[in-house]
Amino acid sequence: MSTLSVWRFATPDGAEDAVATLRSLEQQRLITVLDAATVSWPADAKKPRTRQLHDLTGSGALGGAFWGMLFGLLFLVPLLGAAIGAAAGALAGRLTDVGISDDFVRRAKEEITPGTSALFVFSQDAVLDRVQQAFAGQQADLLFTNLSAEQETQLREAFTDEALVR
Repeated sequence: MSTLSVWRFATPDGAEDAVATLRSLEQQRLITVLDAATVSWPADAKKPRTRQLHDLTGSGALGGAFWGMLFGLLFLVPLLGAAIGAAAGALAGRLTDVGISDDFVRRAKEEITPGTSALFVFSQDAVLDRVQQAFAGQQADLLFTNLSAEQETQLREAFTDEALVR
């Protein structure tokens, strides 16, 4: 079973610092990272910086289209106003179809704010207690949603760059 996890950090550079922990966990075979991205939001910035971690995952299981849609829904839509409302509803519907609930989106919006950062990880085979221990000293809060095998397939099909080209 695959999981989309979001680790929120109390500082703008916390997520980047946590990437080393994630690499170590993967080398120890305590998690299999299928795709990952970071969000860094300096306190004085109007919007966050996002980065897909190609160096950790190769080409990534989900691709830039998925991360762009998710981050757009989380961070850009509230800034763009009502004119984008219908498109935002369509994005939210697509995410809900693949197991990313409205509660997950709401909580991420509330908790990833200026002065914080987040590490988004699409993974499988995680030894959860060991992963949580590894992040324990990094002032991270874990938000997550579990995805069923069917939802994972839908997610891959709906959001990979290849699916958008067809």
